[in-house]
Amino acid sequence: MHFRESMTIAEALRTHPDASLVLDSYGLTGCTRCGINQVETLAQAANSYGVPIDALLASLENLF
Repeated sequence: MHFRESMTIAEALRTHPDASLVLDSYGLTGCTRCGINQVETLAQAANSYGVPIDALLASLENLF
């Protein structure tokens, strides 16, 4: 698995060049451009926006 719920958004963005497109599709657009992405995890962002983490991770994994 390339993406983990414990990884920061910044790490996810470095993992695949299209990760921002997936995050945007879940309404996490601000997360990709905000300085907090260096410390906020995928799980924290998903929880803050009411996004099911399993669905988000599956969509990110589909990039590969």
